Amino acid sequence: MRPRYTLATLRGDLFGGLTASVVGLPVALAFGVASGLGPIAGMYGAIAVGFFAAVFGGTRSQISGPTGPMSVAMAVIVTVHSDGDFAKAFTVVVLAGIIQIVLGAIRIGRFVAYTPHSVISGFMTGIGVIVMLVQVAPFVGAQVEPGGVLDKFRALPDAISNAEVHALIVASITLLVGVLWPSQARRYLPAPLAAMIVGSIIGIFWLNNLSVIGDVPTGLPELWIPVFDLGFLLSSLTPALVLALLGSIDSLLTSLIADSLTRTSHNANRELVGQGIGNTVAGFIGGLPGAGATLGTVINIRSGGRTPFSGVVRAGVLLALVLGLGRYATEIPHAVLAGILMKVGWDIIDWRLLKRAHRIQRDHLIVMLITLALTVFLDLVTAIAIGLIAAGMVAARQVERQELDSVVSTPLLDQSFLYDSPEAAAAANDGDEFAARVGVVGMRGRFSVASSSKLVNTIGGDIRDHDVVIFDFSETLHMDDSAAMVVEQMIDIAHEEDTESIIMGLSGSPVERNLTALNILAKVPEDRFVADLDGARAVARNILNITPEPAETA
Repeated sequence: MRPRYTLATLRGDLFGGLTASVVGLPVALAFGVASGLGPIAGMYGAIAVGFFAAVFGGTRSQISGPTGPMSVAMAVIVTVHSDGDFAKAFTVVVLAGIIQIVLGAIRIGRFVAYTPHSVISGFMTGIGVIVMLVQVAPFVGAQVEPGGVLDKFRALPDAISNAEVHALIVASITLLVGVLWPSQARRYLPAPLAAMIVGSIIGIFWLNNLSVIGDVPTGLPELWIPVFDLGFLLSSLTPALVLALLGSIDSLLTSLIADSLTRTSHNANRELVGQGIGNTVAGFIGGLPGAGATLGTVINIRSGGRTPFSGVVRAGVLLALVLGLGRYATEIPHAVLAGILMKVGWDIIDWRLLKRAHRIQRDHLIVMLITLALTVFLDLVTAIAIGLIAAGMVAARQVERQELDSVVSTPLLDQSFLYDSPEAAAAANDGDEFAARVGVVGMRGRFSVASSSKLVNTIGGDIRDHDVVIFDFSETLHMDDSAAMVVEQMIDIAHEEDTESIIMGLSGSPVERNLTALNILAKVPEDRFVADLDGARAVARNILNITPEPAETA
């Protein structure tokens, strides 16, 4: 049952949307400049993604728009994948939006949230480092070097040595205002906007002659027609997929934060569809792609926003501003935006995990550091791919230990299992009271590809020590195809060693269908399938030609 929309809810949505738009204005301008698409692209992206994600998304109070990770990814797309051609860059944005819609339509949204925190932490920290690294040149008033992150990293010594004092002062003051702005005042004037106002006043009226944004187009956006070149479209699938996954992860994590603040539950698949529609529209109108913005969402909720209408209000305010904003934004110094983004980059870094780096498991720390290094020094595509692979390997290693611990290999003493008396067993085994011609391999719990490579080595030696081996599936809950193929290998080992196999507890087991479908037990005769240990004893005695002693008569 949906909650009633009351006058108090409307008031909260209006105030939340207005406050979020005030915060989003300088950030959208800054991200637009940082991406290489220009400040107006940041505004168009904030409007398109913010509106459509609110209307069609699945998180009631989420505010969407340009974010640090999406802006960094877009800067790479502009410089590397589209060679500065904006039409190609916006084509990638459209493709990314369509991919997000597909991800939501096939209901894969909930799986995005399964991305390990070590990967997310390394990636977000890397993005934060990149945001700050890229802003060093405008922060000190130096010329921004074209190219990727490494090019800007190599240019740092020259940029610092040629620092312009006025720009450095303005950027530093802007950064300090953003950091030190009183929490009590943030309810009325958000820190990013306060920083932009103070820094711009100083840069325009006092320490002037700084590099500024320049002419910003105003009015309604023009329509960008995607580039329908088959070769380019194929080469764009990889960056578009990365952009889509990055936006999806960013949005769904923000949705979780919104849920915790409002005690509601979001619809992950619907959220992806809404974000995808927003990014598709953003690509068509020359806007920066976006995602769920944590800062804007938290501010919206804290200010009273509780429904999607707050996101619509925020997009409407930004649209009204952009129609006449250009002439007011032209004189904003680049140093001011650099100061704002330095604070944004610092906040993106996952300090919560970094403060605990000495306490987390070594494997998880390695995954985080690998993802961080690849994000900063290589590219976002490789960072996500290798980060997920490394995290998967770490998880598989942990699962391997648990699964191998669930395998029980037990010898069954002849005197207690095959014979009715110790004397009969001793006579049959030349007095060896510890003879165990039968062993049981119990596979309890779940088994997957994680442990399949070591199962044979773990159990193979035990199989060779017996004349008969009982494979007990009575407590097996799950077995994937890789583990099932290992069972076939163990049966083959038994066959090669002239060890007879008995299958116990398979009928009605959760793994019966999988083993039967793969024809894993084809080499085991039908009379070797038993329900319990008593049935296995009877079959083992028959295989070993042991005749049970007749029962004593009274």
